[in-house]
Amino acid sequence: MAANPSIKFQRSTPVLKAADYARAKTFYTEKIGYTVVEEGGEPPQFGIFDRDTSVLFVNAWQGGPTPVPGAWDAYIHVAGVEAVHKELAAAGVEIIRPVEVTVYGMREFEIRDPDGNVLCFGEDAEAT
Repeated sequence: MAANPSIKFQRSTPVLKAADYARAKTFYTEKIGYTVVEEGGEPPQFGIFDRDTSVLFVNAWQGGPTPVPGAWDAYIHVAGVEAVHKELAAAGVEIIRPVEVTVYGMREFEIRDPDGNVLCFGEDAEAT
């Protein structure tokens, strides 16, 4: 497909499923450091969260995720992956893969949230 110069994809936002919105909100704000931008429902069952330029949607309308072994639910590009790892470990976040350099040139690590969503945090290995 030929690129159309009048079209520009701007960003993608992962939608993470949660069985318990309040628990997910606490995790993403208190453990990961995101801020709530907007919520939907009464009581809330959906939220938009941001930290710097990273945005996540958390959706509890349909219940929790169905984990897929070996798959990520979100990939979050960061600057300072070692510092992020240290911050999340100190907050008691479940680290399921330590920081390592991959064959595709990224330095990254993985966490699991209380609903079983797997998030990978990474940066270009040459950036460190």
